Amino acid sequence: MMGAPGRGLVLVVEDEAAIAEVITLYLRRDGYAVHVETDGDAALAAWRRLRPVAVILDIGLPGRDGADVCRTIRAAEDWTPILFVTARDDEVDRLLGLELGADDYITKPFSPRELALRVRTVLRRSGGAVPAGEVLSVGGVRVDVSRRRAWADDAEVSLTSTEFDLLAQLFRRPGRVFERDELLSSVWGYQSSAGTRTVDVHIAQLRAKLGPSSPIRTVRGVGYAADLDR
Repeated sequence: MMGAPGRGLVLVVEDEAAIAEVITLYLRRDGYAVHVETDGDAALAAWRRLRPVAVILDIGLPGRDGADVCRTIRAAEDWTPILFVTARDDEVDRLLGLELGADDYITKPFSPRELALRVRTVLRRSGGAVPAGEVLSVGGVRVDVSRRRAWADDAEVSLTSTEFDLLAQLFRRPGRVFERDELLSSVWGYQSSAGTRTVDVHIAQLRAKLGPSSPIRTVRGVGYAADLDR
């Protein structure tokens, strides 16, 4: 374990020592403690033991791969932010990572400064200050922004940090149509490497979790809106 835990501990799962060292250096500069593991089984053991504030996860790991690690964490109803780092540059691989519940995806070679920015961004979204008692409702779906909880027809729904922020963004302006690029900028805070398809995948995940109560409407060729008529 390396670094002072001023901002919490980040679990880095990367089997290439040089890459893990660079990631660690930049995260430590940002005030995070860092714990590094090099394989999937050790990563899961560290996740259970250390309860990190975020996980940076390589997909191509020896033994249990990163996709299975992510799947296991999400199956435990743990929504700790996960950022995939991988050498795979195929869109199918990127979207698969997001569908498994990752909050973001960056491909090698990458700028360690950009990766550190993405960690800060996702943690700021998941833990930033919001007005106490801010509750947003559209149709049968309710979002408590300050407590970061959501319900569909009174049944609580577990959302990743990114899914929650995307839903809250739509709910703050119900009926307004948001373009995909606008959602990338306002929710992710930068141009995601997966492009606007990132938004599409997260919307699909939200709809699946909200079920028939989902008020999210697609405006073909434009973007998405929280439909007031639902």
